[in-house]
Parts: sequence; structure tokens; C-alpha cells
Amino acid sequence: MDMKRNQLGTSDLSITPIGVGTWAIGGSGWAYAWGPQNDRESLAAIHRALDLGLNWIDTAPVYGLGHAEEIVGRAVRARSDRPLVFTKCTRLWDQAGNPYGNLKAASIRREVEDSLRRLQVEVIDLYQVHWPDPEEDIEECWSTMADLKAEGKVRFIGVSNFNVAQMRRAGALAPSTSLQPPYSLLNRDIEGEILGFCQQHRIGVLAYSPMMLGLLSGTMTRERVAAFPPDDFRRNHPQFQEPNLSRNLKLVELLRDIGSHHQASPAEVAIAWTLHHPAVTAAIVGVRHPAQVDGVIGAATLALSADELATIEDFFARGPDA
Repeated sequence: MDMKRNQLGTSDLSITPIGVGTWAIGGSGWAYAWGPQNDRESLAAIHRALDLGLNWIDTAPVYGLGHAEEIVGRAVRARSDRPLVFTKCTRLWDQAGNPYGNLKAASIRREVEDSLRRLQVEVIDLYQVHWPDPEEDIEECWSTMADLKAEGKVRFIGVSNFNVAQMRRAGALAPSTSLQPPYSLLNRDIEGEILGFCQQHRIGVLAYSPMMLGLLSGTMTRERVAAFPPDDFRRNHPQFQEPNLSRNLKLVELLRDIGSHHQASPAEVAIAWTLHHPAVTAAIVGVRHPAQVDGVIGAATLALSADELATIEDFFARGPDA
């Protein structure tokens, strides 16, 4: 598929409007798992996405406690057309699979070596601070990230889940190529101050969870939610519980109706809505098997009309009982 590419911040990274997300393919065994996952399907999904033209993958060590990075490494090694590989640091885990933060220099240096090994690459294209936790160590962390860039371990550095004050603290030491925040029709907290700051300072935005953890995919039903495996953390997420669930499924039907005019899925409409904001460079779209790729790839080229955008806004303006 022929799709445009966007410059990420002030870097020389030219990326497709959507990239491959790998949170779910980490599989079971940790606190924020999406339930069991078949590795063969994960590899097939990544290859399908790359075959259709996507040119970057986003992952993190904590996804499956290293497993997602290993899967990405296997997928990338098999390609002659190596995609850009983005990963993260500063989230470690205890023996029970519960993540915790560590922004210390020594920890980050251990993490980058572990990620390079699991990913089977010589350099990481974009290395991101996963969470600013603990906040008091932001300066030590960001100075170390800048050093890794200068040393050639990573090409560019970015942040994830930072607010404006935290981005200012980092920016006082070294520029940030990008911010990775959650952004979707059901999570618009970054509109205004955060996205405005990124535009002003030419910080690229990689929006994650544009389908709100799969809720806006068009394939979610009450029955599927009820049948989530015990270790799927979404079971306890407020957006998957009533009364939010019924309201959100109504929104999906609206997205389905809009999509019918474009031969597009609700997922593609939801992702395209996220991409329409001028501050957003690209969206991270998680896939677990090849068929899911076919249901989202059109978002990269889908442009919603002003009337369609207004119809979506009207849905929210009518309130929860609409």
C-alpha cells in the first residue's frame, strides 16, 4: 500500500501514519497482560503489517517481561527491509510480574544492553522513557538518555506519558524527539496543553491506544468482554464496565456507520480520528494476528470529512444517555 510518511519531530525518521504496537503480543505472566498469545500469530501479524507498507514497530521490555522484544527481534531478523524499531526503558518488574519504575543511570544502561540483545539490532532507532517514575530522577534519567544517543547506542530519544512540566525539565537538558501519550475518542486528556506544547516545540506525537485497548475496534462485544481470560487486565478497566460499556458500544456503531461510506472498519475510523489532530505524527496500533492488520491498515490513508468529525463530536455533546 502506498502511504505518505511523516517526519517525527526534528529527527530524520520518516514514519508511516500508523505503526505496529506490541503490548498484547507480550502474552501472559505479568500485571498488564492481555491474556495468552500465540507467538506464530504475533510473527505473522508483524510480517503482514510490514508487507502492507508499515515501516516501524513500537515495543517495550515490560511487555511480557521481555517477550515482546524477543518476538520483534525474530520478526526483524527475518526481513531484508528492516523496519524502524522503537522501544522503551525505566519499567522493571518484580518476581510476580508487577512493573515498577527506575530512572537511575546504571539501570538504564543495563536495560539498553538487554533490549539490544533481545531485539537483535545494533542500534535502537528511538529509545523512550516509558514513565516518569520516580519523578525526582527525571534529570538523571534524561542525561543518561542523551549520553546513549551521543554514544551511538540509540539514534533518537523520546518520552512517554510525560506532562508539560516534565517535558520542560527534560528539554532543559537535551531535546526530545517525541512524546508517546494515550489518545483516543475515549481518552482526550492531552488535547490543549500537552498537544499544544508538542506543536510549539516540534516534538513528534506517537499516540497509543487509539482504539482504547481494542474497545473501538468494532469486534468487541459484551460477550467477548465477559469471556476475557482471568489475566486480561481489561476485565477491570472502567471503560469495559457498565454503564460505560453500553455507551462505548453505541459509539462503535456510529463509527461503523461513518466507515460504511469509506469501506472502512470502525477501527479505521477511530484511528483516523486520532490522526486528524495536527499535532499527532502517527498512531501505534496493536495487532495480535494477521486478520487484525487488514482491519486497521486503511486508517493510514483515511481522511474524515468535517461533517463526519462534527457528527462524532455531537455524539459526545448529547451526553451519556444519548
